[in-house]
Amino acid sequence: MWNVWVSFGENRAEGCSRSHKNLRGLVGGAMFSIIIFLLAIVAANLSVAYFGPISTPFNAFVLIGLDLSLRDRIHEKWHGNHLGLKMFGLICAGAAITYLLNRGAGMICVGSVVAFAGALIVDSFVYQKLFMRSKLFKMNGSNVASSITDSILFPTIAFGAFMPWIIIFQVVAKIGGGFVWSLLLTMGKSKNMAKL
Repeated sequence: MWNVWVSFGENRAEGCSRSHKNLRGLVGGAMFSIIIFLLAIVAANLSVAYFGPISTPFNAFVLIGLDLSLRDRIHEKWHGNHLGLKMFGLICAGAAITYLLNRGAGMICVGSVVAFAGALIVDSFVYQKLFMRSKLFKMNGSNVASSITDSILFPTIAFGAFMPWIIIFQVVAKIGGGFVWSLLLTMGKSKNMAKL
């Protein structure tokens, strides 16, 4: 009987250890990045629907800069595993969630999907060309190209007008926000890896 309890205790301790490793992998892994990626898309879309074009530079720095950097992190996890299809699915999911929460945001959802899809294509192409470079170089190099693409497409489609000043502010904010987020994401990952 004692052997059963000892065995049970060892299995339980091993199970807790595995659960802790699984949780650590989830938070540092693709699933956590996906959840944050979707939340940032939805928050950006809803704030643009509520506040209009004036909110886009703030969103570009904080939320879209985060998404650009998370997208690169997700690229690393999904590399060679239907990356484009999965990323497009995430973009569509973000737009669908936005639309379900605010049906008045229809054109913002369309602009978001088209802009993110265009930026995804550009980002993926540049990121893959830079794949052998350092993580920060890849992230920021691809973010510059995708920021320009996204910043031209989104406001033009979402608001039905070409808005040069909004586009310029968005490009600068996305590149700056992407840079800050790439530093934070790679710094956090380095610290987590040191703990392991």
